[in-house]
Amino acid sequence: MAARRISSLVSRSLPLLSPTGKHSYASRGIYRYSTAAALDDPIKPNVSIQYDKLLINGKFVDAASGKTFRTLDPRTGDVIAHVAEGDLEDINRAVAAARKAFDEGPWPKMTAYERQKIMLKFADLVEKHNDEIAALETWDNGKPYEQSAQIEVPMFVRIFRYYAGWADKIHGLTLPADGPHHVQTLHEPIGVAGQIIPWNFPLMLFAWKVAPALACGNTVVLKTAEQTPLSALLVSKLLHEAGLPDGVLNVVSGFGPTAGAALCSHMDVDKVAFTGSTETGKIVLKLAAKSNLKQVTLELGGKSPFIVCEDADVDKAVELAHFALFFNQGQCCCAGSRTFVHEKVYDEFVEKAKTRAMKRAVGDPFKAGMEQGPQIDSEQFKKILKYISSGKESGATLETGGDRFGTKGYYIQPTVFSNVKDDMLIAKDEIFGPVQSVLKFKDIDEVIKRANNTPYGLAAGVFTKNIDTANTLMRALRAGTVWINCYDIFDAAIPIGGYKMSGIGREKGEYGLKNYLQVKAVVTPLKNPAWL
Repeated sequence: MAARRISSLVSRSLPLLSPTGKHSYASRGIYRYSTAAALDDPIKPNVSIQYDKLLINGKFVDAASGKTFRTLDPRTGDVIAHVAEGDLEDINRAVAAARKAFDEGPWPKMTAYERQKIMLKFADLVEKHNDEIAALETWDNGKPYEQSAQIEVPMFVRIFRYYAGWADKIHGLTLPADGPHHVQTLHEPIGVAGQIIPWNFPLMLFAWKVAPALACGNTVVLKTAEQTPLSALLVSKLLHEAGLPDGVLNVVSGFGPTAGAALCSHMDVDKVAFTGSTETGKIVLKLAAKSNLKQVTLELGGKSPFIVCEDADVDKAVELAHFALFFNQGQCCCAGSRTFVHEKVYDEFVEKAKTRAMKRAVGDPFKAGMEQGPQIDSEQFKKILKYISSGKESGATLETGGDRFGTKGYYIQPTVFSNVKDDMLIAKDEIFGPVQSVLKFKDIDEVIKRANNTPYGLAAGVFTKNIDTANTLMRALRAGTVWINCYDIFDAAIPIGGYKMSGIGREKGEYGLKNYLQVKAVVTPLKNPAWL
């Protein structure tokens, strides 16, 4: 269902606002990105900020220091709200609440069916508040409202219902032994889980981490990204309305070097799950090891290849490659950011990719039909423009884009480079923005070697009509996910995670439960057993 929502949103024609303010219907991307009228008068979101404090032990409280930080509207750079800034003392309070809730509270002692009912009730509440949550996510993050409302909030609901379904199906095994012993395994909750989520998909990563942890009977301390703290606070309030006991989920807004480091280092946290950059992931792993050697799950960066074979339908390949890179303003760790195209169709592909990028609808994400909103903040905005300059200086051909869009906010023109070489920074580094690099290859053996020549291994895409080519590539590519003739399919049951420096472990699906369970072997002697 989630995949169908994504594909339908990408492919269908949508109503757009013309520069005169009237609706017009046409094929995707009626605006050329050079039109800045969409940015002149930002739409006021129909949502208010109700929760801007820390959530500790079931209550919204100020930071112990009394400090706050600003969360900004990426459309303008204006302040949306001042949010409580948690640090070491607040992490200590949150962990203490989570530890007490795990050791003494009802959550891990509830039947799995009772936990399931609370999670399902929560999913129903989120569904009821879909538009409010989506508006808050778009306001704080800048992604198109239609993406938030039609894809991400429904997928959030689906993830919680999926893991609610797993809650009463978690069990161990009875094992045969080589003697008179009864042997069984127990799958037990790991305890207090520290979780750190990124700014590019705040709601989705909340669900990927919190849902399996709760289904397994754990308690949680969640640190949100400082750029996007608002949606997590709102949905956490709804989770308590659904009946979650106090202390089971605690949410601390704050910064990585203070709140994040304190959570990773805490001696009473049993497990840490982090999604973010590879550089920060190394710090998380080091802090976890130096403290109590807590278990760690990491979902990190990527530089994913998208391979267009010589037999490809070029029009369809261009569309899918465009989506693979530009979705979510290019701010996606599994973005298909190295577009490898066979030399026989390369020139045609480049020309059509350029045309498609120039038609991309860029503007206020609250306007109907917008495909691309602003980047998350000024830091990311400047970083992307720096990489674009690097591409120009290194000799890649700038086909289109290459500059900011408009004069206000953090918008960047959809950018396409051709004649990109493997040693260029735009082909090596994770840009995390709307910059497509198109590289040429001659044969399958060559592209396998080049696609794998990266420290990352999060995802890959293959576009071909030949099943033998698809089978060769799917086994040869060193990546945690390989999408064949599709991309960014994030069904609740499909695991995600990386090879190499793209992470440790898997999230989502049945595999995601293993992050939050301990396996205990129990052995009992048998006296005069009737059978073994």
